[in-house]
Amino acid sequence: MLFSHDNGLTLIDATSGEVVQETAHPGFLRLNKAGDGRHVVVTDGDRFLVYDAGVRSRPHGDHAHHYTYTPGLTATEYAAPHAGHVVAHNAHTALFSDGTGALTIVDSEWVADPDAPRTELSTDAPHHGVAVPLRDDAVLVTQGTEQSRSTVQVRRGDQIIAHTDDCPGVHGEATAQSTSDGDTVLLGCTNGPVVWRDGAFHKVSAPDAYARTGNAAGSSVSPIVLTDYKSDAQAKQEHPTRVALVDTRTNALSLVELGSSYWFRSLARGPHGEALVLTYDGAVKIINPESGAIEASIPAIGPWSEKADWQEAGPSITVAGDTAYVTDAQASSVTVIDLHSRAVSHTLALGATPIEVAVVNGMTAEEEADQHDHAHG
Repeated sequence: MLFSHDNGLTLIDATSGEVVQETAHPGFLRLNKAGDGRHVVVTDGDRFLVYDAGVRSRPHGDHAHHYTYTPGLTATEYAAPHAGHVVAHNAHTALFSDGTGALTIVDSEWVADPDAPRTELSTDAPHHGVAVPLRDDAVLVTQGTEQSRSTVQVRRGDQIIAHTDDCPGVHGEATAQSTSDGDTVLLGCTNGPVVWRDGAFHKVSAPDAYARTGNAAGSSVSPIVLTDYKSDAQAKQEHPTRVALVDTRTNALSLVELGSSYWFRSLARGPHGEALVLTYDGAVKIINPESGAIEASIPAIGPWSEKADWQEAGPSITVAGDTAYVTDAQASSVTVIDLHSRAVSHTLALGATPIEVAVVNGMTAEEEADQHDHAHG
């Protein structure tokens, strides 16, 4: 488990808590899985850095071959003024520069290779955007300006295959279970999300005129996407207690009342596609995505609340395999939850206040899903 803090990066063994490697690198660092099961892309101001977590597993039938490497920051970096979103999908990793509106796509297996071929694309203007690599060398990408953004396109090179302008405030993306015709992607908007499915964009209606779904968590084994849900356009900082479940098969949105608020680092998905939400009461709610029923509430950390500055340290939840990791910024600890037994396994002291977390177990998301199907099929 790699976590960022005010003084840099710390890599620990998520089972024992033993510190494996420390990197002094002060600043606000954001962490993103690179998509190869081994590396983490570190967002650092005007560049993306690449951290080697030192593990790689390659599935082979009913077992896997495991390899270890020396962990730490690599020499590879990607220049990107106001470096923004990182999305790994379809064995490719897309890096978006908010300051230029340009994006770089690289094969995820070669993300740490400074000489790896890179596909460079541009948008019409700098904006806080995102890109998702699709099948057949296509890419889903936002268009906009620093003042507004409402357009999403699917492109192949310079050719625009499809587009929609009905996504005001476009922010946040998640991929869901694909169909026989290709990828399924959800984009958050302020009037209900849009879904890319079967080669076309589909608008999802919401019960409120203002319905912001700006943060989302998808699963490759579920057609349903978990999103936040904000309905008060006048609120300076809204504290919602409802989340949305968006069925990408039917373009339908349903709401689930949690009884406690949450924030943007509160959303995750389990190995079976179950929806996970870390709420202000310190519990992890497990939601059945098909029915919307809250099946369990697991006490994980102490009560907390969102701070006014989103960059200040707060709790988070992330999942790798069958395990959820819940960080507690107030206690500088991480609680490890077994998602099969739905019980806390153990808690580890971190030695520093965690800001962002990435858990790497050596396998890509696709390999994890294949291994899970093999083990439980």
